[in-house]
Amino acid sequence: MVRGKSTKDKKRVAKKAESARGRRKKEGQAPTLQTQAPPVEALSRSTQRKAAGLSDGAWFEKLVAVQARLRAPDGCPWDREQTHASLRTYLIEEAYEVLEAMESGDDAKFAEEMGDLLLQIVFHSQIAKEEGRFAVAEVIREVHDKMVRRHPHVFGEKRAKDAAEVLRNWEQLKKEERAAKGGEGKKQESLMDGVSKALPAALEGFQLTRRAARIGFDWGNVEGVFEKLKEESRELQQELGADRAESKEKTKRAERRDAEDTEQRGKNKAEKSRRVEEEMGDLLFAAVNIARWLEIDPEIALKKANAKFAGRFQAMEARAAASGRKLADVPREEMERMWDEVKKVASEAGGKGR
Repeated sequence: MVRGKSTKDKKRVAKKAESARGRRKKEGQAPTLQTQAPPVEALSRSTQRKAAGLSDGAWFEKLVAVQARLRAPDGCPWDREQTHASLRTYLIEEAYEVLEAMESGDDAKFAEEMGDLLLQIVFHSQIAKEEGRFAVAEVIREVHDKMVRRHPHVFGEKRAKDAAEVLRNWEQLKKEERAAKGGEGKKQESLMDGVSKALPAALEGFQLTRRAARIGFDWGNVEGVFEKLKEESRELQQELGADRAESKEKTKRAERRDAEDTEQRGKNKAEKSRRVEEEMGDLLFAAVNIARWLEIDPEIALKKANAKFAGRFQAMEARAAASGRKLADVPREEMERMWDEVKKVASEAGGKGR
């Protein structure tokens, strides 16, 4: 926490800072920022009061300047070591933390996490600027122009009667933009283009099926997707059943196997694992399709289910600890009773996963 200073002390510090800035300017170094972090306890309300006196653009410029300072030759060693590749994990983590804060209903936390996500954009832009590729101004200009261009019903003469027509126009405009950028001699345009393969698998499946549905390649109703889910479940069970039957037969012939069988058994096991994995993937894909039909983001739904399971499991651990035991030492039957009791408590509390 920053300690308070007298007026005399502040003037002396300011004079030293001005002198240091002069030296850096002569040496070609990045200037030292004149900002100083306020006490942590005062951040929420004091920041809001100060923000009222500065425009959004001014605050954004201050953030860009902070990141540039951190990346300067005499900046932060950690920030200076980072690359686009090393920051990938943080970009994903911050996006999920924004979602978690959004669900919490805590506006201060929500604003904080969105700031952390914004910092990632500024960070990557600063690295690109240092490499002479692009600056954050180009990032902003690109998205600004795109939003204007893809909303001709707002900024132009075109009209859209509903959200569905807006989405159709959006996809058509994207297609035209890609064609203009690609030029001639490129591979044939696909509706699946533009769905990032870096997305989490559930979200990627959600986007792929949504695009296909836009041109009518879809089930007539959600019941058809449920039937597909049952079909995929049966196929997975059949594959597992065949595997168990084959295992029993192999056990009977075990004593007759020789060294040459070992390699073939390895190949058979790998092929069996591949088929089971494929069926499991089909089952999950069908579940994602149901989520799309129900207008539910499967990634967020699964995150919530994960949190609910973790919360209930932790409640079981607390119950075991209250009885002087570790949960691992509790018999399975008692664990099942604990789980049912925890679920009942959670249900009575409003189904919040505790």
